[in-house]
Amino acid sequence: MAPFATSRTLLLSALLCVLLCSEVCVLQCGAAIGINYGQVGNNLPTPAQAVSLLSSLRVGKVRIYDVNPQVMAAFGGTGIELIVTVPNDLVQPMAASAGQAAQWVAANIRPYFPATRVTGVAVGNEVFTDDDEALKASLVPAMRNLHAALAQLGMDGYVHVSTASSLGVLANSYPPSQGAFTPECAALMLPFLRFLAETNAPFWINAYPYFAYKGDPANVSLSYALSDPYHVGAVDPYTHLQYTSMLYAQVDAVSFAAARLGYGGIPVYVSETGWPSKGDADEVGATVENARAYNRNLLVRQVGNEGTPLRPRQRIEVYLFALFNENMKPGPTSERNYGLYQPDGRMVYNVGLMQQQTTSATALSLAASSAPPSTRDVRKDFTSMFLFTALAILVTSQAFLLG
Repeated sequence: MAPFATSRTLLLSALLCVLLCSEVCVLQCGAAIGINYGQVGNNLPTPAQAVSLLSSLRVGKVRIYDVNPQVMAAFGGTGIELIVTVPNDLVQPMAASAGQAAQWVAANIRPYFPATRVTGVAVGNEVFTDDDEALKASLVPAMRNLHAALAQLGMDGYVHVSTASSLGVLANSYPPSQGAFTPECAALMLPFLRFLAETNAPFWINAYPYFAYKGDPANVSLSYALSDPYHVGAVDPYTHLQYTSMLYAQVDAVSFAAARLGYGGIPVYVSETGWPSKGDADEVGATVENARAYNRNLLVRQVGNEGTPLRPRQRIEVYLFALFNENMKPGPTSERNYGLYQPDGRMVYNVGLMQQQTTSATALSLAASSAPPSTRDVRKDFTSMFLFTALAILVTSQAFLLG
């Protein structure tokens, strides 16, 4: 293991120990962590109730899968950054008509902006791995028309236009330095990456290490899939970079794939990732314990301002999937059990997000467990002292190691 990787592991381990030993830790996270708010259920809270929960959790970034007017209005005045979605069935009409794109923006974003802080529009979802060739060919033209419509309203400097892709766009993801797009996607990727570079937009990837572990539990390390910072991980034999997180290795594989096409500078963010808390008999690893560990490990990495081994100075944005269990999602049992919360507001498991009394969306609370009211205030000052000392050591050490 390289000295840099060893030092990073020790620093992350020290921070994790502090977090796990403390009962209440309020951290200013800069809102890099996000949550996907899906609504495929018939028993979910109202949008206003969901937004109130997100605000109380200090979540600063949310992704939704439509432009539901009630949801858009509910986010108004909260300060939460919002990514909205153009459904796949509107991509082709939007590509064929600039007027259609302008009409969509005028009807679905302009009435709520800037009170509702829309910062991104995902044009379609996982289009590049869809079977519809006409849909794929329409994606970038639709994105260009949509960006032009935003520019006409002076909103292009505030709202990014991109699309969320599945990891299926890669022909190879391990080792990360050998990341490459599939032959089917490569030709489509060139105009897409060119558009992202021209508009300073990120590449969004939906990445789930759970599927890699479920598919081959005998050969895929569970600790590596769970992003356990204690795990020794894997070394890329070509770059000698040390990876303790499969998710971060997948992100870097996308970066290397983009670089092969001449666009290595585009930031790669995680638009979806998560771990199911329940599954069918053949869904290995779908447990409450693993779901809690996966999401908590990602929160700890975010608190530590951690970037990927390829881009250690750039903390990636990560959107956890999902806020609620959604009972109407099709497919195996796992599909309905990715939520941090039950629809009635009960935690599925305590990942460490603590609800607060105020509604500011500028911080994220992490805790190992809910402390009893009688002990919380007594321990708060001691917790803060140890936590901020650890963070100070982390930041100072990072500066030294990174030069």
